[in-house]
Amino acid sequence: MLPYNRNLKQYSRELRKNMTDAERLLWLKIRRKQLNEYQFYRQKVIGNYIVDFYCPKAGLIIELDGGRN
Repeated sequence: MLPYNRNLKQYSRELRKNMTDAERLLWLKIRRKQLNEYQFYRQKVIGNYIVDFYCPKAGLIIELDGGRN
């Protein structure tokens, strides 16, 4: 399990509820293991950061540019 800042957990939930259009479009393509059986998590708290998308199996973090992050 990755270490994370518990103080960011509620904020990450809010970000999941209010995704940008770009985040929403990408999420539709990668959710439910649609990408070669890789599972992604959105607005994942890692350390003191909230990353847009995280795939633990691939060790991959995806950050989309936008006005919010």
